[in-house]
Amino acid sequence: MLQIIFRRLTKALLWFAGGSVLLVLLFRVVPPPGTALMVERKIESWFDGEPIDLQRTWKPWDEISDNLKVAVIAGEDQKFPEHWGFDFSAIQAAFAHNERGGSIRGASTLSQQVSKNLFLWSGRSWLRKGLEAWFTGLIEVFWPKQRILEVYLNSVEWDEGVFGAEAAARHHFGVGAGSLSRQQASLLAAVLPNPRVWSASHPTSYVARRAGWIRQQMNQLGGDSYLIGLNDSRRAPWSQ
Repeated sequence: MLQIIFRRLTKALLWFAGGSVLLVLLFRVVPPPGTALMVERKIESWFDGEPIDLQRTWKPWDEISDNLKVAVIAGEDQKFPEHWGFDFSAIQAAFAHNERGGSIRGASTLSQQVSKNLFLWSGRSWLRKGLEAWFTGLIEVFWPKQRILEVYLNSVEWDEGVFGAEAAARHHFGVGAGSLSRQQASLLAAVLPNPRVWSASHPTSYVARRAGWIRQQMNQLGGDSYLIGLNDSRRAPWSQ
């Protein structure tokens, strides 16, 4: 009986591994039609009895403002071009902070956020964290950094039911994703830690200060030229 269970479990794991690799390879070239987080938000609305209109329009890399690309990296993950999915120094700092008590601090990279939003559910269970690590590793191996950021910008939530840069730009500022100014981009990046509470178009004093800090970081990173390093020669050949 144990041998049968072990064989079936092994087969299930192999099918999962193979299927997830194929899915990641598919989404390297095909825009994901939606995300697991969007499904989760829809289900939540059914249970709450409050219908939600999900907004999302995919925009390719060249049709998204460079201001937003740099702002998101500056605000969320400044080591994004360098790491392979995990910022271990940030993880250690967050762990030490959380051990002292108070507000919970996260340390997720952009790659981890893509993995969670695209493939997984919300929560802090060890199972979800393990699956997040698996998918993060896959997209870091098979996707170039530019693709990871492109999917992130088209998938992240920027208000209740507002997903992706195009929907966010139109919802908050009445412009397309390609026309976002540095000010607007920094405000969008500033609310990402809590986009369902904070508003880019009606920022609190804290959000405004954070947006100002992000603009300073954008300047220090080198502005648009910082994006050139996203697909450097250290990437694996199959992810170029």
